[in-house]
Amino acid sequence: MPTAFRAAMALIALCVSTVLAHAQSLPREVATRAEIYPIPSLTLSDQQFLSGDAAAGKAVTVAGEFRVAQGTGKLPVVVLMHGSSGVGATTEAWVHAFNAMGISTFVIDGFTGRGLTVVGPNQALLGRLNLIVDIYRSLEILAKHPRVDPDRIVLMGFSRGGQATLYASLERFNKLWNKSGIQFAAYIPFYPDCSTTYQGDAEVAARPIRIFHGAPDDYNPVKSCKAFVERLKAAGRDVALTEYPDSAHGFDSGLLGVTTVAVSANAQTVRNCRIKEGDGGVLMNGDTNAPFTYKDACVELNPHVGGNPKTAAESRKAVEAFLQVLFKLG
Repeated sequence: MPTAFRAAMALIALCVSTVLAHAQSLPREVATRAEIYPIPSLTLSDQQFLSGDAAAGKAVTVAGEFRVAQGTGKLPVVVLMHGSSGVGATTEAWVHAFNAMGISTFVIDGFTGRGLTVVGPNQALLGRLNLIVDIYRSLEILAKHPRVDPDRIVLMGFSRGGQATLYASLERFNKLWNKSGIQFAAYIPFYPDCSTTYQGDAEVAARPIRIFHGAPDDYNPVKSCKAFVERLKAAGRDVALTEYPDSAHGFDSGLLGVTTVAVSANAQTVRNCRIKEGDGGVLMNGDTNAPFTYKDACVELNPHVGGNPKTAAESRKAVEAFLQVLFKLG
């Protein structure tokens, strides 16, 4: 055997052994692979969404980051939907937590492809329900992926994304917009806005819904979610609300060590609005019986946001325990 060939083979063997050793030493929270996907979607008004008017929508491409957790075969996935400030650092903390459990993650960015970075000070920049379209289109991608177990995909979202997560469970919306052929295994909204009443909104998918909220939240007050949860329970749905004391909007930023609570300057909140779906998919102000707009008197500014490390850790443990059972992890 020529000396040069032996040397080359020895070098290859060394490289392979080094890669294997490195792979074996990876921390559990580190994914084995990251993939970036373009997500063909639509930008729609709420009326267009509610009436199922896809033809009126504007075609747009948003994006998703898929991280394949360590493990073999088809793995469970948590899809994460951001809030009004886009994908932030707290999302990364959740990604690491799930990847460490052997759960892959798919993080949707519904803003960048639309030329948006933040909508808090002007929520009218994007329809309240638009992120649901992005969510269902992401489900189409994941349903076909060779490393994804299509029966073990969970949706989780935060604030505006929590609202999208909650209402993505509606059977009516699934029939209108979900073309994936599958459904999410569960829905986990964090501090969503539950102030809007949609037609048929007690008819949700026969899958668990687990809501996590803070008692003093003055951005999306928990009281509206309590009322919605009671309606869902009365309809026999599998829903639970976990409420944490001393936990402002965005309390899970405590996973990053954030302890302060501050005003979200000029951010709009509909905490004192009663919004209901009227005829033709028009969202109505329940107090004025006129079409709702973000210029209505009930819309207020400057809610508070902030982290609570203690309740953030508690919520993470609760979510992990829920997924451990749901996904039948070893």
